[in-house]
Amino acid sequence: MSYLRAEDVLPMELLALVQEYVSGESIYIPSRGKKNWGDGTDTRVVLERRNQDIIRKYRNGTSIKDLSREYFLTEKSIQRIIRKHKSSDTPESRGSDEIL
Repeated sequence: MSYLRAEDVLPMELLALVQEYVSGESIYIPSRGKKNWGDGTDTRVVLERRNQDIIRKYRNGTSIKDLSREYFLTEKSIQRIIRKHKSSDTPESRGSDEIL
């Protein structure tokens, strides 16, 4: 990534305003319309399905150690998935047809 000199590309008024916040520091300005992680792919859907499978198997008695081996994840990662789903697993958030 190359750097541009702000005084070469920004109007002086804008440069003065930016300097009020970050004088002499490097800052990152994201591109317009840049997509968030997972947008445009099915990665989020695939991971959510995997996590739902992990939760279902855990609730049916599969140990964290066995789940970590099956999914090639650390035991800490499996625990994090379970903890995340436990905190969001309320009667209001569950649909009647949801497997959780």
